[in-house]
Amino acid sequence: MGRFETTLSIPLPRPVRMLLIGLIVLALLLYAGACACLRQVQERFIFFPEREVTETPATYGLGYEDVYLPLEKDQLHGWWIPAARPDAPVVLYLHGNGINVGANAEHAHRLQYRLGFTVFLFDYRGYGKSSGPFPSENRVYADAERAWQYLVGERKIDPRRILLYGHSLGGAVAVEMAVRHPEVAGAVVESSFTSILEMTAAQRWTRFFPVEWLLHQRFDSIAKMSRLQVPVLFIHGRRDRVISHTMSERNYAAAPQPKRLLLVAGGDHATNAVEGGSLYLEGFRTFAHAALSR
Repeated sequence: MGRFETTLSIPLPRPVRMLLIGLIVLALLLYAGACACLRQVQERFIFFPEREVTETPATYGLGYEDVYLPLEKDQLHGWWIPAARPDAPVVLYLHGNGINVGANAEHAHRLQYRLGFTVFLFDYRGYGKSSGPFPSENRVYADAERAWQYLVGERKIDPRRILLYGHSLGGAVAVEMAVRHPEVAGAVVESSFTSILEMTAAQRWTRFFPVEWLLHQRFDSIAKMSRLQVPVLFIHGRRDRVISHTMSERNYAAAPQPKRLLLVAGGDHATNAVEGGSLYLEGFRTFAHAALSR
């Protein structure tokens, strides 16, 4: 005769079943809430504005003019830092996601004093003395556009005499502006990334969330590279632990000619000019001369 085996199934008591169902529902609600929170407040993970401006161009012995630009119901604050030569080319300086213009005054001094540029450095809305709501991708693009219109429309500067400079997240803004304004002389993109999506992919906790669907602050620079029609210089430190230099290498590979890549052996996220020294300055100067001579 055949052998029959039976497995007895003992149902869980109703209170236990209800508890398990409740825990599952609670977990799903918490997960959905976390996803909704990430979608609604992701700007808070990207932008870190500070109101207090601790340094000015005067800290470094530079003369400058405070500039206030109306924008919708708000206003942008910036510094016009003129070079000794009235006809000097102008750098539109787009800073990164942290602090404000004060943290960039030293590098603005370097661009003005060592390289001979007039510099217009401004704060996005929500930073420093610029009024307005918390920053977002679209807002910083609009702010950069307002700064551009100030230079071209109010200062009457020939776009071919303007060089875009963006550091870190400001590099993504510089890429967007270069795509919008192919009449600009060129762009310098320093210590920047390929996209926010690829930046978040490097974070372990994001593996548990559908980031591709949730992310609306994209700053997708690498997708814009093929649309560039201006010369671009990519600068990155090999010791950068905030944004890997491989991201600048990938942006460089995706961009059309004319383009240049300057990797600084000892540079980290914010010390390329210091660590690179004359290599940095000459690389910047050589690129700018070629871009402005087109």
